[in-house]
Amino acid sequence: MRQPDTAVITLEHIEAETERVVATAGSLHNDAVLAPSLCAGWSRGHVLSHLARNAEALERVCAAAAFGTGQTMYESDEVRDAEVAAGARRSASVLADDVRVTAEQLAGALASLGPQHASMTVPRTPGGRLITIGSLRFLRLRELVFHHVDLDTGYGFEQLAPPLAQLFLDDAVTRLVAQRASSDPDPLELETEEGSTYVIAPVRPERPASVRVAGTRAAMLLWLTRGIDRGLTSNAPLPDLPNGG
Repeated sequence: MRQPDTAVITLEHIEAETERVVATAGSLHNDAVLAPSLCAGWSRGHVLSHLARNAEALERVCAAAAFGTGQTMYESDEVRDAEVAAGARRSASVLADDVRVTAEQLAGALASLGPQHASMTVPRTPGGRLITIGSLRFLRLRELVFHHVDLDTGYGFEQLAPPLAQLFLDDAVTRLVAQRASSDPDPLELETEEGSTYVIAPVRPERPASVRVAGTRAAMLLWLTRGIDRGLTSNAPLPDLPNGG
């Protein structure tokens, strides 16, 4: 199983994807902001509000690493959700500006971090899982890309540069393996038209047949991350994914 090399993500990658998200947000009519996104229970406004608050949260992580502030990424999941909801019904232009301004502030914080910070960790919430500083650029880019797809305005994983799409697919498979580790999963094989093959669980005597799923890298990524199986073929019904994808 190939491991994703998240260190290849640069500030330029983040800036480019931020510009795309801001352009999409700014193109929306205000009523379109209130329409559902691909995130269950969230409107497009919730998604954009979350991207802005996520930038602020990652900026706190940067400060904790660089200056020892003792801050966590979020005070709690409840506070995070409340902040997202509070900003979700603003106009498209205000939401676009919020994403842009907070992204600029985060870019400065990320740029201030050096190799000496890479192995440091900061809790996501008090007592919660740890965020590794060296992964922050990748985490932010993933938020931007995936939530841009969630806006459901025509942007899709197929528009990513192939190396980035491959990186996100490798990461999605790695996370799927970790999520299924505590269960007894059926054998599953994934094959992309671009030539990547993954064996999620090997065939065993008591389960001699794998579910084999094939499609483009973009279609596979959409299924693994959002549970949408459009454009995929399989030799059997697709298995349920942890957290729905």
